[in-house]
Amino acid sequence: MTDANGGMSSGRRGGPRCVALVGPFGSGKTTLLEALLERTGAVTRAGSVAGGTSVGDASPQARAHQMGVELNVAEGDYLGDRYTFLDCPGSVEYAFETEAVLAGVDVAVVVAEADEKKIPALQLILRLLEDRRIPHILFLNKLDKTEGGVRDVLELMQPASAVPLVLRQIPMMKDGVTVGAIDLALERAYVWQEHALSEVTEIPDAERAAEVEARYAMLERIADYDDHLMEELLSDVTPPRDEIFDDLAKEMKAGLICPVLIGSAERGAGVDRLLKTLRHESPGLPETLARLGVAPKADAVVQILKTFHTPHGGKLSVSRILAGKVVDGATLYGDDGLSDRVSGIYRMLGKENQKRSEAVAGETVALGKIEPAKTGMTLSGSKAGIKPLVVVTPPQPVMSFSISAQEHKDDAKLSLGLAKIIEEDPSLTVRQDKESGETLFAGQGEMHLRVALERLEHKFAVKVKTGPASVPYKESYSGQAAVRGRHKKQSGGHGQFGDVALEITAGTRGSGFVFADRITGGVVPRQYIPAVEEGVGEFLEKGLHGFPVVDLHVALVDGSYHTVDSSDMAFKMAAQLGMREGLAKMHSILLEPILKVSITTPSDATARINQIVSGRRGQLLGYDGRPGWPGWDIVEALIPQAEMDGLIVEIRSATQGVGGFTQSFDNLAEVVGHVAAKVLERVKAAQNAA
Repeated sequence: MTDANGGMSSGRRGGPRCVALVGPFGSGKTTLLEALLERTGAVTRAGSVAGGTSVGDASPQARAHQMGVELNVAEGDYLGDRYTFLDCPGSVEYAFETEAVLAGVDVAVVVAEADEKKIPALQLILRLLEDRRIPHILFLNKLDKTEGGVRDVLELMQPASAVPLVLRQIPMMKDGVTVGAIDLALERAYVWQEHALSEVTEIPDAERAAEVEARYAMLERIADYDDHLMEELLSDVTPPRDEIFDDLAKEMKAGLICPVLIGSAERGAGVDRLLKTLRHESPGLPETLARLGVAPKADAVVQILKTFHTPHGGKLSVSRILAGKVVDGATLYGDDGLSDRVSGIYRMLGKENQKRSEAVAGETVALGKIEPAKTGMTLSGSKAGIKPLVVVTPPQPVMSFSISAQEHKDDAKLSLGLAKIIEEDPSLTVRQDKESGETLFAGQGEMHLRVALERLEHKFAVKVKTGPASVPYKESYSGQAAVRGRHKKQSGGHGQFGDVALEITAGTRGSGFVFADRITGGVVPRQYIPAVEEGVGEFLEKGLHGFPVVDLHVALVDGSYHTVDSSDMAFKMAAQLGMREGLAKMHSILLEPILKVSITTPSDATARINQIVSGRRGQLLGYDGRPGWPGWDIVEALIPQAEMDGLIVEIRSATQGVGGFTQSFDNLAEVVGHVAAKVLERVKAAQNAA
């Protein structure tokens, strides 16, 4: 049975629903959000991303770069049902943002276009949904600008999906232009109207044969999972429409198929059919709770999807209420024992918030000032807390640089700003490098870090300076030396006296610093020997050329002391004088860290990746197919850390923006020739400048 608008009247799911809008960068997600908000009456007119009038992508950074750089949240009501739409950034650099959001949604709408270059990016998104078992619909956008048949486009896209892409509509053409769509389940034609309801019409005679063929192909697809429907098809029995809709809904919810709808978000075309599909066929809260393993309960269960720090309202946590009810002032508990009271509940429409007194199960709201709450956490109204429903782990950073405040007085402000930026986006990291003393800021790519710096300045009014991260070179030595270090100083009263004889020997690679005490006869009293070892160790932290010295064995074999003038400090200084003289007699070896790098890439870009590795003094270890990822490879290589700067930019450029890598320390290797000379030249210049 159908309603007056051509939608199914049975099987309707009431209650608030949460829908993620995901898809490759530039596919039109935010434009679709505007069309959905217009159609649901949340806004009177759809805004424009290019014109800077959209509800989504409203941050200064998104406006400046014309791209999504954070989650956009907005609500709308359609035929009595409430929907929260979560518009996720499309760039691979913001993939973690999407992953955290998916923890609490009912269904995802994958916005894609007929662009072969974006197939790998589409595969990344579909794989994430499949791994998280999120039911999803594919909205094939920009069809009014697409050349070629829609079934050819789907054939191109199918390798990106582990489940069948089931075409629900076919385009209706006039003079070579797509003017509407034919719904294969309803067997009705819809003529698109600019930002208005489509006009229902009979299927044109010219499209009838294509509709019959496409409808049968759809039925064959869904019959693969329904024996009764298969029997009807084999017996030439026309299945009832209700049965078809029930099968489509059941198989999508089970993750067996991905229905494909068509339209043009820019024109508002196909939006009603998408909303009807969400209303009648997508899962609601009961199915989401079952998928997450949550039993309906009276106590509140809250999933934190995203954290924001607002200039005046403080911390906001975008949250899905999965069970129970949250009222303003209620206390929520984490599994770590931390708790806090909710200070404000807000309905969100982009950057605008509307305060409410409570939120009930199914709703997605912003909760104010819950300080312990972090993205990905699950909170409960019960003092016993609740274990996290999902585990979201930020990816390893792929790009970093040193960061400091332009003015020393802003150091504290910078630290606070960085902490809040990272709380908003846990795929950013900051750490203090012990060797260089630098503060290193790291993230998922060039744009990711650039936008983070812009937020620092905009939100926290702190100006920073950045630079390349220092490479932790080490120094080793070959050969051996026997030296004497004597420190003697007389300056009135007690003087200073320390005298040591050292034997310095190169150790094997990886043996580290070894100190031996071979004193006999008490020529150096026992109480001063630790000071000798400390002096040697401190000298090795910087060595002769400013690099830590490794793999060296030092033995204290002789010395002398003064009963009045000797001290720990005197023997420490004597040891350092001896080390300076001794190392100057040995052959210096500059060592650089070598990283084991695993690069993920579409197979058609593997040859380019190999060239990039070779051009960075890298050693290719080989490549193989990426397990479970058809059309992808993993390239294994050893690359000097000094050559990693900007590597991700090259990889992304060679892979249509989807390549990535992980890295780990492998070994220290000798630097020779002009490369070593340049490193030493830079260090000497820096020392002279200081």
